[in-house]
Amino acid sequence: MQRRSFIKKTSAAGIAMALVPGITLNQEMEYSIVELMGKTNIELYGEGINLRKKAHDAFLSMKRAAYSDGIDLKIVSSFRSFQRQEIIFERKFITYTEDDEMEPLAAIDKIIEYSTIPGTSRHHWGTDIDVIDGYPKTNGDVLVPEKFESGGPFENFKKWMDENSVIYDFHLVYTDNPKRRGFKYEPWHYSYAPISKPMLEAFRSKNIAQLLQLEEFYGAEHFTIGFLKNYIQNNILDINRNLL
Repeated sequence: MQRRSFIKKTSAAGIAMALVPGITLNQEMEYSIVELMGKTNIELYGEGINLRKKAHDAFLSMKRAAYSDGIDLKIVSSFRSFQRQEIIFERKFITYTEDDEMEPLAAIDKIIEYSTIPGTSRHHWGTDIDVIDGYPKTNGDVLVPEKFESGGPFENFKKWMDENSVIYDFHLVYTDNPKRRGFKYEPWHYSYAPISKPMLEAFRSKNIAQLLQLEEFYGAEHFTIGFLKNYIQNNILDINRNLL
């Protein structure tokens, strides 16, 4: 599989401005396209936490409260750059298409059961965390829904978060609502709503689908505008209503 030249490394900001009339270098935007897509550095706080300041402070408050109730909130993943998400996506795409011999579109559908397309992850924003209880001992992948159910190692964690996370403005993103589309249920993924809600609003105002068609990572050549619009509607917007 031959990798094509990498357009985004030239000037992501220039591409963004070319597609959004009226934006100049001096024009201030609350959240830029490159920021929303994880293509620029943002100020992050806390060793092993890596969140924006207000989200970081809220998480520490929640962590202290949970600790007093016998739960050790441990972040498995927080901020993730475009490049990091790209590595995850490409690794899965190559595994599914080459090792498992899946058709490219079927491989992409499999990937987006749990993993986002680079440039669309909420983890780009410094507001979202994958979190577990650090106390229970468990083998293998910790981010498995069954481990958060009754009898699982993270049962008490899930009960505590259900009762307390919203006090600190953290909301479950991908709920177990059977009518919800897009990404599958993730009982470990929480978002700090005071920042992520306006960031999602800004994301919705940008023509992300058009920008993604300019990307050069493995699998991106199979994206059509129709597919990307459906993906954004189902996977990015069909989430916990408290985060919209």
